[in-house]
Amino acid sequence: MLLGAFVLGLGTSITLSEAALGALALLWLVSLRRPDARAAARWPLAGPLLAFAAASLVSVLASPSPLQALDAGRGLWLVLALYVTANALPDGRAAGRFLTGLALVCLVGAAVGLAQVAACPGSAPNDWSPAWLYHRCSRARGLFSIYMTLGGVLMLVLLATLPRLLPGTPRARALPLAWATLLAGLVATYVRGAWLGFGAGVISVAALWRRGRWLVVGGLIVLVGLGLLGPYELRQRLAKMTDPQEAGLKERVYMWRSGVAMWLPHPWLGVGPGGVKREFPRHALPEAAKQRTGHLHSAPLQILVERGLIGFAAWLWIWVAFYRRVGAMLGPTRANPPDHAVVVGALAAVTGFLVHGLTEYNFGDAEVMLVLWVLMALPFTLDGRGAERGRPAVTGVSTKDPSPTAP
Repeated sequence: MLLGAFVLGLGTSITLSEAALGALALLWLVSLRRPDARAAARWPLAGPLLAFAAASLVSVLASPSPLQALDAGRGLWLVLALYVTANALPDGRAAGRFLTGLALVCLVGAAVGLAQVAACPGSAPNDWSPAWLYHRCSRARGLFSIYMTLGGVLMLVLLATLPRLLPGTPRARALPLAWATLLAGLVATYVRGAWLGFGAGVISVAALWRRGRWLVVGGLIVLVGLGLLGPYELRQRLAKMTDPQEAGLKERVYMWRSGVAMWLPHPWLGVGPGGVKREFPRHALPEAAKQRTGHLHSAPLQILVERGLIGFAAWLWIWVAFYRRVGAMLGPTRANPPDHAVVVGALAAVTGFLVHGLTEYNFGDAEVMLVLWVLMALPFTLDGRGAERGRPAVTGVSTKDPSPTAP
């Protein structure tokens, strides 16, 4: 099934996930030729996403290198994952199964990452050590090319599934152990921005979930305490998170100052998608270690620099619209814990993503964005319209459930 291949690719292979997404999107778009399919189609966040796409196109046309800018902005097509997922899943039960499948796939990646760190042979690998094991193995990266991607993906999935661990929500017996493994994988990436995003998402869950909120806050405090008592490198990563003299923080500050300098001459339309890579050498500070880079370690700043104030305003509109629409579902779903868990988990995941994006350009990470778009789609499946109107199945998921979950 294409949907199964898509979920598998989300945690293992960008090539597989993009190929499956392309096929799913094509089937869905073809199905829209039918009036009943168009009537049943879900189009969440269409206004802000179209505005952001239009602003990006204008920025491309205004760029000194429009062809390069167009190529750099091609990742925007991944937003189709939002619409494919929202229209493939007929109701809340299907959304829950989808989320379970995604968590299981990511569990494999987390386990691989933990094995990489545990068996890392160091700078002088043994002859018998496979390349996938010892390459950059001091920090867990799982099946991805870099630890930042694994950290971003695990953070999103952990936050989306956290409400299913709380009192009042039915859960599988193996879920706590699986969630703990995902959490260990996130810790082993040593990606502090993802840790901050996780903490912000956990706090948002505590604020939105009435039962067990102190359990959530207490668990976060205990987790931080255990980290401060953990291995030396983990303690150091935590202790230096607020040290302005720490090399990673200093380099980020240099990048942000260079980014502002790039943006000032092009305030409205920016330098165009991908323009940071072209313009950064001219604006890099002499004291910075990196004199060339393609990103600024900040999603909001990168959007502002490359797409200007117009594109940045449209980008902000996406998140404001999401919070408004999904936040409005909190009350109606409170009587149905499984659906409520989907809503709270999606809000927590987006919160974690935005906080993570303050120190990483996660909006430009295709693997992370695919997972984010599908998690954002899940609350929009709770209206039950797929079952009520007989939405055509483009993925093999049945839409004939006679008793859809009520929002």
